[in-house]
Amino acid sequence: MSKADIGLVGLAVMGENLVLNMERNGFTAAVYNRTTDKVDSFVEGRGKGKNIIGTRTVEDFVAALKRPRKVMIMVKAGAPVDVFIDQVLPLLEKGDIIIDGGNSHFPDTIRRTDKVEAAGLLYIGTGVSGGEEGALWGPAIMPGGSSAAWEHVKPIFQSVAAKVDDGAPCCDWVGENGAGHFVKMVHNGIEYGDMQLICEAYQIMKNLLGLNADELHAVFKEWNEGVLSSYLIEITRDIFAYKDDDGQPMIDKILDTAGQKGTGKWTAVSALDLGIPLTLIGEAVFARCLSYQKEERLQASQILSGPTAKFEGDQEAFINDIHDALYASKIVSYAQGFLLLKAAAAEYDWDLNYGGIAMLWRGGCIIRSVFLGEIKAAFNNNPALGNLLLDPFFKEKVESAQAGWRRVVGAAVANGIPVPAFTAALAYFDGYRTARLPANLLQAQRDYFGAHTYERIDKPRGDFFHTNWTGRGGDTTSSTYSV
Repeated sequence: MSKADIGLVGLAVMGENLVLNMERNGFTAAVYNRTTDKVDSFVEGRGKGKNIIGTRTVEDFVAALKRPRKVMIMVKAGAPVDVFIDQVLPLLEKGDIIIDGGNSHFPDTIRRTDKVEAAGLLYIGTGVSGGEEGALWGPAIMPGGSSAAWEHVKPIFQSVAAKVDDGAPCCDWVGENGAGHFVKMVHNGIEYGDMQLICEAYQIMKNLLGLNADELHAVFKEWNEGVLSSYLIEITRDIFAYKDDDGQPMIDKILDTAGQKGTGKWTAVSALDLGIPLTLIGEAVFARCLSYQKEERLQASQILSGPTAKFEGDQEAFINDIHDALYASKIVSYAQGFLLLKAAAAEYDWDLNYGGIAMLWRGGCIIRSVFLGEIKAAFNNNPALGNLLLDPFFKEKVESAQAGWRRVVGAAVANGIPVPAFTAALAYFDGYRTARLPANLLQAQRDYFGAHTYERIDKPRGDFFHTNWTGRGGDTTSSTYSV
């Protein structure tokens, strides 16, 4: 029997579709699943008549693979990945490759890379984005880990990945150990932010302007033909057009409690660890948490009062303002996300290609959009660019959108409509462009109650001072540190 080019473990939605994608692109895949009935149903169902080898034991699975063996794990992140690694590692040989294609937390990938490499094998942790359709027809793939493994998996990964207009695959090597999963994590955090911004635009148009689903469909259809063109705007357009069996909009029948799988939270926590103000994505995560408190919100709605939403003015002009607020806030979200990537690269000694990362996200993945080409251009123009807001293109776009952005935030606040992501983005923009923030008072407060010291504007940076504010304190000071 001929052997497989790659093996895949875990026949859930993503695993099944990736295998079919690989087979369609000329590769033979061996498959294994802990519940072996899934192997049988897949091989005799969607995989029937295709170059797919079904196996019922881990030993048979490993034996079905060409050397160097390439074992791709598509199971639930966390302990299940470690369990399978421990199970398969003794059956593999030096130079074989283990690939984790799930949404693993990047510190786990760093740890697993060290463990697998210590055993003489190679390890890849790769983000795979695009959902069910992407996995089947072309996802964005973000691999990192043991660099020596790349040449062995590159033909497979780049063949099955999404392609952009010039034919370039949305897949390239990202960096060492956990870099691939970190980039995927930031992708997912940006996804949280994009979705929350769209939801806030929707709520303003629905609750303040009174637009119905058909009118919202028309707005998003128009937006998808301009600078906001993206997968998420496209599917939002389609969602508003979808009717239930009774002819009523499906969107109006869906409960307003959002789920999450943790990658947005990981992004926010990583930003806190690295000292990066990832404010918009953080608010997007908290907005999902608040949405889940449905029963409490229903009770609060009967007790707490606020303004009655009422719009007076030019509706069409205000919709244009909402468009501008969404675009400007999106720029801020990506600016923050790329700052997090830069901080992680410095912390973990990764050599990240920021323009290249933007290209990986141009097709296949959930945040794919025309917007990403401008990010690539920004880093091409200035590889050392510190913040996207300082790039001439994005500076001009944010400044031209700024007036409408402020009108939208002001109107939402005045009418009691929650817009945490729009507001966080604007607050970051204003804070970032402010030469002197009130942190001087904050430092005085910290020094007053805890002798935490402060720096002075008339002294060199790095020199710290303490004031005996009450006359009763001594000269002993607390240690200083910065995140």
